[in-house]
Amino acid sequence: MRLDHVSYASESDGYVATAQRLSEALSVEPLDGGVHPRFGTRNLILPLSGGNYVEVVEALEHPAAQKTPFGQAVRTRSEAGGGWMGWVVSVNDLSAVEERLGRAAVPGNRTPPGCEELKWKQIGVKGLLADPQLPFFISWISADDKHPSASATTDVRIAGLQIAGDPLRVTDWLGEPVDKPLEEINVDWSAPRGTPGLMSVTFATPAGNVTI
Repeated sequence: MRLDHVSYASESDGYVATAQRLSEALSVEPLDGGVHPRFGTRNLILPLSGGNYVEVVEALEHPAAQKTPFGQAVRTRSEAGGGWMGWVVSVNDLSAVEERLGRAAVPGNRTPPGCEELKWKQIGVKGLLADPQLPFFISWISADDKHPSASATTDVRIAGLQIAGDPLRVTDWLGEPVDKPLEEINVDWSAPRGTPGLMSVTFATPAGNVTI
């Protein structure tokens, strides 16, 4: 199990301006990720080294954004001012997660401009809606060389996550040890208790660590 990406919901001035602020902080150029037709959302991608990326996502005025858990999660976070919405872990096989959660994964797709369609399956966004400290799970159908991080031209990488909440709850959700739930990523549980969720992300950059 590994961290795939982190999602940042657009702030009040929209996903382009939001992505530009993150771009300036990290010196990573955002790329147009296209529309998620099943979810009623669209995103910009900041590809990073280490096989990770940042997704800046915005809900569209589309029925799917009201009806699907992912669209609801994006809209809810943006309406609260935007910011970190959640973290996403990649697994090769979602069957164990489907069995544990008692439901099937849903397909996702988007087509970046000038590129072929990307496809994946995901599950667990309902958990994120109910308890924002929880990640959701993704399994890519598209080939590894089509992963959003594959176009990275930077040394910037995700070094750590700071999460407010109950580490034992997250461990139970992930099925991984609380002290090291993710490969090569430090997870800090020292954020003050209160509203649970992803509080900040620390990036290792050539100029030093940057925490957003």
